[in-house]
Amino acid sequence: MDTREYFNDVASRWDQMRQSFFGDGVRRAAIAAAGIAPGTVVADVGIGTGFLAEAALDAGARVIGIDISEAMLGEAARKFTGRPFEARRAAADSLPLADGEVDVVLANMVLHHAPDPAAAIREMTRGLKPGGVLVVTDADTHTHEWLREEQHDVWLGFARADVARWFTAAGLDDVTVGDTHEVCSPTSTCGTRAAITIFIARGMKPGSWRRA
Repeated sequence: MDTREYFNDVASRWDQMRQSFFGDGVRRAAIAAAGIAPGTVVADVGIGTGFLAEAALDAGARVIGIDISEAMLGEAARKFTGRPFEARRAAADSLPLADGEVDVVLANMVLHHAPDPAAAIREMTRGLKPGGVLVVTDADTHTHEWLREEQHDVWLGFARADVARWFTAAGLDDVTVGDTHEVCSPTSTCGTRAAITIFIARGMKPGSWRRA
């Protein structure tokens, strides 16, 4: 089973599963850092069933949900029927976004599934308008190897200095990497429970803010 198959398999249960992985504090931190307001065009990369997208829609944004899993996108599309939401299937390193299409890119717990995290950040930056904001929330470095097999994680979290370096290398300004004050707490099939801190990274694409 690869990453796409895994998320297709768990999509119908993801809303319940997610509650033990990370809490609403992650969502509040990400939305606040992004500065989402009515009229903002947001790409939610690795949308899952819409954890961040729901808050962005509630704030008045138009949301493009992107995920490698068609089942996850289906769950999100059903949830957001009648709202300004569009689903697009793709991986994080090859986004179906035109250059400068969106005001904000959000990516929660997707970077550790990306084969090349630095390339994924460059691709997210490409989709931003000048003055647009990228916000990534993900796991700090940890040693829970079982997550590679059970949840198909490619990376065991990240050093914050590396994330800051990737943001800067992608051409983003005003880069900050801080703490969400939340903990990711998955449990293995043998009963081992992790407690992994979650960072929040933010950067702005140079230029003037141009809202759609």
